[in-house]
Amino acid sequence: MSTTVPFKPQGMPTLSPHLVCAGAAAALDFYARAFNAVEIMRLPDPSGRLIHASMRIAESVVMLVDEFPAWNARGPLMLQGTPVTLHLFVPDVDVAVAQAVAAGAELTMPPADMFWGDRYAVLKDPYGHSWSLATHQQDLSPEQIQQAFTKMCAAQ
Repeated sequence: MSTTVPFKPQGMPTLSPHLVCAGAAAALDFYARAFNAVEIMRLPDPSGRLIHASMRIAESVVMLVDEFPAWNARGPLMLQGTPVTLHLFVPDVDVAVAQAVAAGAELTMPPADMFWGDRYAVLKDPYGHSWSLATHQQDLSPEQIQQAFTKMCAAQ
């Protein structure tokens, strides 16, 4: 009798971010305080550095690992920046931003109503990762978004 194993574990989304950072164990604690993350698992090496961890933020799974330069795993602090921003929809962006800042995030763009229909803010976490948080406020067509963008640009 043969059994078929699904191509992904049950409960895992098809696409999940995999963050690299110095101090992954402390990062798990930060994400719990800042974004209500729930740890799924952690796998430390003999020195205590995490070779794998995962957490759930809302319905998404985020994986996490400590920096291991020998494995080409370097975090944004080591790289002195990141081109990636993780986007998180929340019920109330102002409340979520206040919670993340209280946990230690740096506010890089305060919450504001945006031309595409979201209330939106940007944070940098203590591990160098960029996060955008948003609360969707209105559904707009691509044409309405383009018109709002054009109007905004003309006003500047």
